[in-house]
Amino acid sequence: MPEAEKKAPRVINKSGTLKMEDKIAATKQTRDISGKRMDRRNRRDRVKADVAPKEFDELTIAVDRVSRTVAGGSRMRFQAFVAIGNHKNKVGIGVAKGNDVTTAVAKATSKAKKSMITFNMDGETICHESRTKVTGADVLIKPAAPGTGIIAGGTVRAIMGLTGVKNLISKSLGSTNKVNIAYAVIEGLRAQVPRSEWTGNNAKAKKAEAVKADEPKATAKKPATKKSTKKEDK
Repeated sequence: MPEAEKKAPRVINKSGTLKMEDKIAATKQTRDISGKRMDRRNRRDRVKADVAPKEFDELTIAVDRVSRTVAGGSRMRFQAFVAIGNHKNKVGIGVAKGNDVTTAVAKATSKAKKSMITFNMDGETICHESRTKVTGADVLIKPAAPGTGIIAGGTVRAIMGLTGVKNLISKSLGSTNKVNIAYAVIEGLRAQVPRSEWTGNNAKAKKAEAVKADEPKATAKKPATKKSTKKEDK
């Protein structure tokens, strides 16, 4: 190396590392996530890894701090309440505890996935009115006309937001406990029966089938032939 380059002072960054020389920086090549060479002008436009869309959407409704009395005193933990759905006709809820919030949410999500249900829908609303009671919670849900929206409280609205139901009327008539209300809503959705399986519709359908079976088969009638009359000559 020439003596001028040897005597040149080395520049040290704030982090304590030596600054890269211009000659080395000019020859160094930048690569994106997939390993392809990138032009220095487009180094900011990095190629994003392909991320598959999630099948189910998760929503943490509540995280509470709970305590338990043990021999040495009280033990503090966290309780997470999570709902999960696919924005169609599948939904589930889970409640779990953990030493920290992250652990509690992960355990609650796992429970929600295991307890998912599939319910029947009538377009963008539920099939019929339903009133369910779970412990102290008493929830009434009704179908609504298109354009009504979801008229419901916080817990019911959060759960319905993860389903394909767009029009619904709901009223909580009992306890305000979020977990009990959520379980009541799940039971109400589980009890939905499609219109084709209603008792009245089945009776009408069976009656119509019986009437058709009793009717005699129509026999094909032959067209009547007109007799030609001859006029007698006088």
